[in-house]
Amino acid sequence: MFVEWSQDRETRRAGHTMTGVDPARLDDSQLMKELETIHRTRHDTLLYGSNDALRAHNDRMARLEGEYLRRHPRRLVAPGRTRQGARERD
Repeated sequence: MFVEWSQDRETRRAGHTMTGVDPARLDDSQLMKELETIHRTRHDTLLYGSNDALRAHNDRMARLEGEYLRRHPRRLVAPGRTRQGARERD
């Protein structure tokens, strides 16, 4: 589903307000900073956030991670982070 983000950092979709800059508009350093922040706040949002907050967090994280993967399709993958690598650890 395509969502157009407004420049004032908010837009509405299906009754939900979404905040943040469109990840495609972020430069690489801004994207990494956003990813670091959202991953750092994930645990607290899961444990203590409302269902709406968790839904917004999930959506934002997916959009940021999707943009990262779009920019870096051949990123380094550590062998231990694959199924085969996990089997070899056992």
